[in-house]
Amino acid sequence: MADSTDVYDLKGLNCPLPVLKARKRLQGLPAGARLWLETTDPLAVLDIPAFCNEAGHIVIETAAIDGGHRFLIERGG
Repeated sequence: MADSTDVYDLKGLNCPLPVLKARKRLQGLPAGARLWLETTDPLAVLDIPAFCNEAGHIVIETAAIDGGHRFLIERGG
């Protein structure tokens, strides 16, 4: 990670908790803020992008990590 974007550790949580917790965390951020989400839930690769699309957030980057995935989310306006 080349910047100081916060990482929200959602590893060990299963659907729907990663999305619910991500929604709450993103609500507290200003528009344009970025947040890394890390999850081990296999459904997150579908759920996180779908949530972002519905909520107006942008998935900037996705990456596989040991046992899961990372998503760089930019909060929508």
